[in-house]
Amino acid sequence: MKFLTNKILVLLLVTIVTSCGSKNPGNTPATVEDAEKELAKREKEQSKQAEKAKKEAYKHYWSLQTKEAKKSIKKNLKRQKRIARHNKKSGSKPY
Repeated sequence: MKFLTNKILVLLLVTIVTSCGSKNPGNTPATVEDAEKELAKREKEQSKQAEKAKKEAYKHYWSLQTKEAKKSIKKNLKRQKRIARHNKKSGSKPY
């Protein structure tokens, strides 16, 4: 029993010590410009991933639709665009 308790305490101590330390102290940028470049790079990567996910969702949505539903959706979209174009020309606001 003593051995099991000591083993648990050692594992607990090791996890606390390793989790409290900084993860990557050598990877922090030295200057503000480097930090800004790194943030811009991450933001660009995230926007690329978001765009890819959006594209996949769009493709998945259309793959689930029946032929009649696809036709109806496209027809309604064209109608809405035509109405919006008409409202823009005439200056009236849609309700």
